[in-house]
Amino acid sequence: MLVTITEECILCGACEAINSRVFSIDVKPNVNQDKIEGNENDCIDAALICPVNAIWIDDIF
Repeated sequence: MLVTITEECILCGACEAINSRVFSIDVKPNVNQDKIEGNENDCIDAALICPVNAIWIDDIF
């Protein structure tokens, strides 16, 4: 699974609240790709809850 955050991100922190091991919000949003495995459901939840639909997920099996 590949997770990306687009430039539409408003740095609200909703994704980080769902899983701070995968998502972090500083000056810009970051996705820790090494922590996605085993946390796929959290990534999907973060994408669904994002208020501006800035989280994109590819390769969902």
